[in-house]
Amino acid sequence: MTRTFTVPTAQVRVDHHSAVHLAAETARAVARECELPGALPDQAAVIASELATNLDKHASDGTLYVQPLPLGHGVEIIAADRGPGMHDPERCLADGYTTSGTLGVGLGAVKRMATHFTMRSADGTGAGTWACARLTAPGEQRPEWQGVGAICLPAEGEEGCGDARGIVDTDAARTAVVLDGLGHGRAAEEAAQAALRTFHTDPDRPLPEVLTRMNRALRHTRGAAVGLLRLHADRADYCGIGNIRALALTPGGIAHRLTGQPGIVGWGMPTPRVHGFPLSQGATAVLHSDGIDARWALDPPPSVLRLPPSLLSAALAHGHRRVRDDATVLAARSPLRLP
Repeated sequence: MTRTFTVPTAQVRVDHHSAVHLAAETARAVARECELPGALPDQAAVIASELATNLDKHASDGTLYVQPLPLGHGVEIIAADRGPGMHDPERCLADGYTTSGTLGVGLGAVKRMATHFTMRSADGTGAGTWACARLTAPGEQRPEWQGVGAICLPAEGEEGCGDARGIVDTDAARTAVVLDGLGHGRAAEEAAQAALRTFHTDPDRPLPEVLTRMNRALRHTRGAAVGLLRLHADRADYCGIGNIRALALTPGGIAHRLTGQPGIVGWGMPTPRVHGFPLSQGATAVLHSDGIDARWALDPPPSVLRLPPSLLSAALAHGHRRVRDDATVLAARSPLRLP
């Protein structure tokens, strides 16, 4: 049910029609890495091709994000843009609907092929459209997996990514982590991955213990900022060191904002403290590194606040990423109180 992320999210900027082929090949490769059986890698390629074609024809600043599912065994393909939006997204999913004189089967075909498909559009606001297609083997999808989304991107021009993320479900709670290795490049990546491996060895421990174990594991690295979040049925616990932000979003606005204690995990870490806050029905908890401009939370539009986790993470990464820094967003709802 859990997956240890070891690579950042693959991204394909759709700024030319040639990017459609690259999107398809990227999705096929990721699906094969996820060991999806039979024709599913080819279906992933078709889904990516249709979403990228839609971006090429109708959107501006469109990007496709491709990665393994945050939870479960499968691949997800997310399209995000800053285009004009869709007046009637449900109508756009119907076969035969077209605005460009084509056969109009693209989005309808994506919805049929995907195990789960979600799309939202901020019509008339200039915020754009977001779509997420998830593809799994038969019997591999569970409802609680829909309550998670994550995007992790390296700084432009860097081969390694100094950020990492992970999420684990147990019987009692859902525990998530966002990590930001100090600096950029390979050395930062080594620190983040060492912390991630420590997280996955025993993620169900009390959060301060998880941080203490990470602190020991990172003593011979650059160190990292770490944010840990544990979601229960009606509340959340946050424990962090460094500039990893935690927020609770509701359709009406941002209910809680927290930042980690000053310090570096691996280098003189202070005694970690846990901060609890209530989590109302339908609320989404967000963790993000400082590669996401924190100003997004000053006055987020209602269209963003209402997004499900898979689309929320993409919207924040696509719209508010600092390209000169590694950037990670993780959004999650409690598995014990979905939607």
